[in-house]
Amino acid sequence: MTASLPPVALRDLVALTKPRLASLVLFTTAGGAWLAGASLTWPVTLYALLGTTLAVAGAHSLNCYMERDLDALMHRTRNRPLPAGRVAPKLALAQGLTFAALALPILALGTNLLTAALGLLALVSYVVVYTPMKTRSAWALGVGALPGALPPLMGWTAVTNRLEAPGLVLFAILFLWQLPHSIAIGLMLKADYDRAGMKTVPQVMGDRHARGQAALYTLLLVPVTLLLVPLRVAGTTYAVLASILGAAFLGWSLLGLRSDPGPGWARREFLLSLIYLTGLFGALSFRS
Repeated sequence: MTASLPPVALRDLVALTKPRLASLVLFTTAGGAWLAGASLTWPVTLYALLGTTLAVAGAHSLNCYMERDLDALMHRTRNRPLPAGRVAPKLALAQGLTFAALALPILALGTNLLTAALGLLALVSYVVVYTPMKTRSAWALGVGALPGALPPLMGWTAVTNRLEAPGLVLFAILFLWQLPHSIAIGLMLKADYDRAGMKTVPQVMGDRHARGQAALYTLLLVPVTLLLVPLRVAGTTYAVLASILGAAFLGWSLLGLRSDPGPGWARREFLLSLIYLTGLFGALSFRS
């Protein structure tokens, strides 16, 4: 379909899939599969990564299609392919539906029905529930965290074909991590979201309440990350590194409880959340 298009059009079609977010999803999916023993079932893991990639690419393409008018109102997104007029909406819709339609059979036949069902849940919750909910309720924060937290669990179930405690803890880690991460984005881009009518936590409840929620979710996140140690999928080295990373992330989040933490707090919270997640999954490579 895209072979005869000029390079700029190909880049725009790729942009619809939000490749930076997709790469994070692949990273966490691979992490879940590796912890479950992916070295023994590498073909299954490859199918899991391919199916998850297509599911994410499809969901993001459909999200861009549905939010094209809102994207045109925000400085951050108005140059995306659809609001800028570089890709026709019908093409974005076709791409999203095609990728989603390919993803589920690949997951079902290449891994197992459980992983395919989780992939379907991620697609439906992101496209059908979360995307339209963003302009209606601040509860969209928690709804949007559900599909974002499923990939590591899908990596785990692809290998084991079971819902087990370690996979569910990985899900909980990603779920809780997304909440302060997304709140920081909402604070950074508050003016943009106002223009589009997005109902984020800072818009609805105020900046100080939003910072309080970020601190609370981080406080819950840190002990959850340590549950992987008694579950025997992580060792002492991970426990030490996770504790250090958690203390730094939590310490900065708690600074947001001050009445005026300064204009740079949200940006540093956002950057620290990325460093934290990368470091946490990197620490999981240490089995001892």
